[in-house]
Amino acid sequence: MTAAKIGIIGGSGLYQMPELTDIDEIEVETPFGKPSDKFILGTLEGERVAFLPRHGRGHRFTPTEVPFRANIYGMKLLGVERILSASAVGSLQEEYAPLDMVIPDQFFDRTRARARESTFFGEGIVAHVAFAHPLCKELGDTLERACQAVDVKVHRGGTYLCMEGPAFSTFAESNVYRSWGMDVIGMTNLQEAKLAREAEICLATLALATDYDCWNTAHGDVEIEDVLRVLEANVDLARRTVGRVAAALPARTGCPCPTALDHAIITDRAAIPATVRRELAPLLRRHL
Repeated sequence: MTAAKIGIIGGSGLYQMPELTDIDEIEVETPFGKPSDKFILGTLEGERVAFLPRHGRGHRFTPTEVPFRANIYGMKLLGVERILSASAVGSLQEEYAPLDMVIPDQFFDRTRARARESTFFGEGIVAHVAFAHPLCKELGDTLERACQAVDVKVHRGGTYLCMEGPAFSTFAESNVYRSWGMDVIGMTNLQEAKLAREAEICLATLALATDYDCWNTAHGDVEIEDVLRVLEANVDLARRTVGRVAAALPARTGCPCPTALDHAIITDRAAIPATVRRELAPLLRRHL
């Protein structure tokens, strides 16, 4: 199934993209269950894209409940080679103000309940992908230029701390994360990045700063009403940025993402169960 080369995952507040034309909705079945919602296939700046609201339309899934494997597997089935993952985040540094955009280049894992949703492998097949640099630099470069073109204040680089949720941080946690040198805090993007790497899909995060978490006492505690107000403005900026990216993507030749599995599978090929071969066929076609 080939329908789009670019995937867009919308986070909190980004549940649809009115800019899409020639729209089709596709329901995808995967070995890992149903994705968060139907994929919305449409044309953006002359490119076919696949849009998926991470939490489902109506925001039905908590960060821990998001079916990450089904979402990324579905993108792979649709022929997606690059994913732009938009995510609302709290800022852990003064210079990242609400309404700023951050394009991180690192993650720090503070999730606990998502081990199975963080990899396609197991059940008779073992693979260890390189993840020192978890986000695609080339796609991040394009994203940065797109932010600049639409006059968004953007920060390139930094570490996204991924926490469990759904509750926000305690004051003590927020200050510890700052002392560790973390830059923004969110609840979803790490699993998407791990799975995209295993699926040999480029992924870049567009982090939408909505608040200062709770460490910044001058701004008070994080209240969801305030976050949603900032998100309204952030989402408009994110849509304009994504449109620019879709129109400016170069050929996929300068990054290691498309060959991430070349030396990662360590299981003897003869020992891989037939059921696993069938289920992972879209990911392993080049390798088995």
